[in-house]
Parts: sequence; structure tokens; C-alpha cells
Amino acid sequence: MENNQAVLPNKSESQNYMQWITVALLVYLLICAVGMIGGGFKMAAGGHAKELFAFASNPFAGLVVGIVATALIQSSSTVTSIIVGLVAGGLPVELAVPMVMGANVGTSITNTIVSLGHVRAKEEFQRAFSAATVHDFFNLLSVLIFLPLEMAFGLLEKTGGWLSSLFYGSGDSSIKSFNFVKTATAPVVNTVKSATHSLGDQIGGITLILIGIALIFVAITMVGKLLKKLMVGKAKDIMHTAIGRGPLSGIMSGTLVTVLVQSSSTTTSLMVPLAGSGAFKLREIYPFTLGANIGTCVTAVLAATAVTGNAQAALQIAFIHLVYNILGVVVIYGLPILRNLPVKAAEALGATAAENKFAALGYILGVFFVAPALCLGISSQL
Repeated sequence: MENNQAVLPNKSESQNYMQWITVALLVYLLICAVGMIGGGFKMAAGGHAKELFAFASNPFAGLVVGIVATALIQSSSTVTSIIVGLVAGGLPVELAVPMVMGANVGTSITNTIVSLGHVRAKEEFQRAFSAATVHDFFNLLSVLIFLPLEMAFGLLEKTGGWLSSLFYGSGDSSIKSFNFVKTATAPVVNTVKSATHSLGDQIGGITLILIGIALIFVAITMVGKLLKKLMVGKAKDIMHTAIGRGPLSGIMSGTLVTVLVQSSSTTTSLMVPLAGSGAFKLREIYPFTLGANIGTCVTAVLAATAVTGNAQAALQIAFIHLVYNILGVVVIYGLPILRNLPVKAAEALGATAAENKFAALGYILGVFFVAPALCLGISSQL
């Protein structure tokens, strides 16, 4: 018996090591996949990338693409990684910016759906639905503030361009000279690219894009499952320790937990049952959701470090995503006049949904599907 008990911990440790090695390989696969999308898009579009996206050249259409794609795929990390790959292949950055904003809104649907699991208990559902939708209202308010500013001044595009230029610069002393990640992924990307090239530029390019998207789905899904096994217990401990210690602690821990589990949807969904049970108040949970927005940007920044094609533009859109989420926290949470708007809206909606369950369903359909359709209607008139 003693010998068996001594062996068990070693076996458990061995399994953990293997799981971490698998996570590293999947992250490598993710970076390769983003490189494939960039290469495939460049191959298929040739020099006509801008013309291909002329139909969606206004911000409202880009916003809709981001919202609906993320609501359907249920992963902003997946959508933003795909956007990074497309930008590397020639998708204009100015079109990609509203797509990234839309991805932030679309990812909020996950925790809102999770809150429906509390629908049978009125007070519990009110607390859970409010905790879920505070993330929605924050992201919607961010879009209302920053999309008009972006359309008028290109604030995020310029900031992201400046940050990416710090890494690439204008001379030879740039990230290109020491980008070992790109060098490490080149054999896989080039091998797949060579295999599809025989199909011709357009068909081969489209095939390469589809392979890249499929690999991103596989990599992010499997990484998410593995990290949940490895880290969710620790993530809950961090959350319990940090919530209630103040807003800065909440934001920082929300960022850390999301980096650990690589999913803002997982982070925010972890909080919904805690809010429903009454363990934490909405105002305590609110800063934690803001940190989740920041933490989810890590995937896109990582993916942008090794793309082929227009690598500086890819890093630019990844930085834009990060800056957008940080500025959202600074402006909305930093200004007292804006800080409580998401909380008050979520509390009001939670109370309404508790009295009328159809209001919750109407809200989900309205925000994630009807509103995007209206945006498309507006965009067609521009």
C-alpha cells in the first residue's frame, strides 16, 4: 500500500508535465495557424486585398462581423486571432478595428447564457443575470465612446501603429532580426503553404486560410480545456482572494485569471454562480470583469509575433485590441460620471428579467442579433 501511495503523486506530476507540454505545442500550433491565414489571404488576394473588402469598408459593417462571429464561435480569442491573420495578409487595419470592438461585445453572450441556469430561483437569477450583463453594458459603452472617436480621429489605429513601430522601427534593428518565434514556425507554415500552392493562387490561398481557421479552433478549444483542468482551481483561489480587496486588485486579478485560462468567457462565467449565490456583490465583481477584457488580448499579441506577410500591421491590430481594452477601463471606470452606468443598467435589467423571463431572452436576441442587423441596415445607407 505504501509503495502504491508513493507512486500516485509521481504519476499525477507526470500527467501535469505532459499536459503543460501539450499546451505549449498547441500554442505553437496556434501561432502557425495564424501565419497560415495571413499567407493564404495574401496568396488568394494578391494585390487586391482592399478591393475584396470594399463591401464592408464602413465601421458599422466591421462591428457587426465582430459581434456575430464571436457570438456564434463563442471565443473572442479565436476571432481576434483570425483577424490578426487576415491583417497580416492585407486586410486594412481601419476595417479590422471595429471588428475587434465587435469581438469584445460578442464574447459577452457566454456568461449571459450561463446566468440562465439560475432562472428557476427569482432572487438568485436576478443577481446572476445582473453580474453577467454588467460585462455586456461595459463593452457596449466602450463601443459607443470609442467607435465615433476612431471614425473621427483614428485614435486607436495611430496608437497601435506607434506601439508596433517601437518593435519594428524603420531600420534593420527591428524585431525581424531576432524573431525566433517566426523562425521556429516557418518550417510548418512553409510546408503547408507549399502543399496548397499546387492548387493555384486563389484556391490554394483559400484552402490555406480554411486550414488555418480549423487549426485555430482546435488549438484554442484544446488549450482552453487543458488550462481549465490545470488552472481553474487556482483561478478560483485568486478570485476569492482578490475580490473585495478593492477595484485595482479586482482588475489585476481578472487580468491574471484570464491570462491563465486563456478565455475571458471562462473568467466571467466563473463569477456568475458566485454572484447568484450571493457570495459576492455586483460592485465587487464588476472590476474583475474589466480585467478579463485586458487578459484576453494576450492571445492575439502572441499570435501577431510570428505571422508572415504584413507582420507590423498584424502586431498593430493586436496592440489596438490591448489599448482599446485598457483605455475602456481607464475612461469608463476612471471617470465617476461613467463608472456606475454599467452597474445601474445591469441592476435594472436583472430586476426586470427576474419579473419577466422573456425580457432576458429578448435582451440576448436584441443585443447580439437584432442590433447587429440594424447596424447593417445603417451601414447600407452610408
